[in-house]
Amino acid sequence: MNQKPQHTMSIVNPNTVNLSLKQKLGLCVGVVGLFILILAGCNASFPNKTLFLILSLVLITVGSMIFSNAYLKTSKGIKNDGIWFKSLTSRGTLAWLTGILITTFYIVLYFFPEYLGLGTNGNSNSGLIAFFDPLSKLLNGNPASQWFVYGTLYTLVILIFGYKFILKYRHNRYQQLRTISVMFFQLGFAFLIPEFMSRLNASPNYNLPYYDLKSMWPLNYYLFDSWSINGLLSSGNLGLAMLIFGILSIFIISPILTYKYGKRWYCSWVCGCGGLAETAGDPFRHLSSKKLSAWKIERWLIHTVLVFSVIMTIAVIYSYLMKDPDTYWLSKNAFLLGTAILLTIVFTIVMLFKRHEIGKDASYGAIGYFVIITSLITLYVSGASDHIFLIKSSTLRAAYGFYIGSIFSGVIGTGFYPIFGNRVWCRFGCPMAAILGFQQRLFSKFRITTNGGQCISCGNCSTYCEMGIDVRAYAQKGENIVRSSCVGCGICSAVCPRGVLKLENDSMHGRINSNDILLGNNMDLIDLLNNQQNND
Repeated sequence: MNQKPQHTMSIVNPNTVNLSLKQKLGLCVGVVGLFILILAGCNASFPNKTLFLILSLVLITVGSMIFSNAYLKTSKGIKNDGIWFKSLTSRGTLAWLTGILITTFYIVLYFFPEYLGLGTNGNSNSGLIAFFDPLSKLLNGNPASQWFVYGTLYTLVILIFGYKFILKYRHNRYQQLRTISVMFFQLGFAFLIPEFMSRLNASPNYNLPYYDLKSMWPLNYYLFDSWSINGLLSSGNLGLAMLIFGILSIFIISPILTYKYGKRWYCSWVCGCGGLAETAGDPFRHLSSKKLSAWKIERWLIHTVLVFSVIMTIAVIYSYLMKDPDTYWLSKNAFLLGTAILLTIVFTIVMLFKRHEIGKDASYGAIGYFVIITSLITLYVSGASDHIFLIKSSTLRAAYGFYIGSIFSGVIGTGFYPIFGNRVWCRFGCPMAAILGFQQRLFSKFRITTNGGQCISCGNCSTYCEMGIDVRAYAQKGENIVRSSCVGCGICSAVCPRGVLKLENDSMHGRINSNDILLGNNMDLIDLLNNQQNND
């Protein structure tokens, strides 16, 4: 029986492309490897756990690579490949099922690890966690925990989808380099090095906390917890060097790199959250909301999380200094005074010299500043207590770790990729992104330049912007893009068919040009006329 032809008015083919034979083969191989993991989660008894663990991970990796090699059969460049017509990438049934599955896994991982087989009360591991015991003992000398299983799978996902990302964007060297970078930092600094450091704790000279070397405060919100500081200080020169490096990263290393390269040096080249979003989350980047209401929620929410993290950290450090005031040269009151002076200096400089660059956001910054100062005053007035607004510092720390560190960054931030896009956490909740965005807006040399005369208004740039920026609006007017939310991923430039957008690190002069550039031109005519008048 002949099928009737499908007529459509669309300029692109709405019919999704069927899988090739090799892709079907790769899918089958990967599913077999995944099935072995599922069997392990069901507490299946394997004759050789090490062999089957290797077999599972290898099958998943090889199957994914075979599936991804389909990009080599297509021409270079980004094409509209029917993402809005696929159930998985258009909030269809498959997308909701995937989101629910990932979210459920995160909930079990964070709050019910015993269901994954974590041994408690001296009992040995079982199920999925016991399946990873051989690899854990090889790397750190201890049985696996739910966090080791999570770290292993997290790293494997970034490596697998990073390979796919490199093939997809093989026409763009910038995309290849930054993807290799996040793969390198995740594998080395976030996974292998912390595991090797954990092995050092078998020696009586070390008591190092599990420390992701590339994770900085406030993303690494547990850096200043008492158990973390005590562990670092009791581990000799290595622990002290790590603590100093963590502090220098906050106040010196990060601002310098942000000044030179923008927040992209971290958010798109180093960060593990960004690495997962860019690799595994790449098919969902177009789902990021471009609505004005979403942008307003973003500004309030991410800066509220930042203020919360600052207050929580201050309270935790104050509590630590209060417990043993004679041990350290820094007293609790001196710490409060120094923090207040530092914040006041930063606030004053911004308001005096950068007020015009932040515009209406200045009022929001003032609110955050006064909330933090009020918190410092309540700590000082409380004296021997470590309460802020009648809330104990440990309670603040627990609330932040639960609602922000677990629910927001993990369950919602990753589980809802197929629904809200791949940068939900980075856009709405990450305090590190908020700080780097503040620095990028005020004193970074980074900007995305546009050539408005070449723009054909295709909308690819805005569609694929994972941070919800209407890039096309800037491109049409020839304005430089200087946004605190921009992570410098460069996808807008990679998908532009006309070469309108370019990522640059130039001088601070003229980087914000929204008031000077005339519509449809890439030349500063007003400055040109003013210079001619001055010369005359």
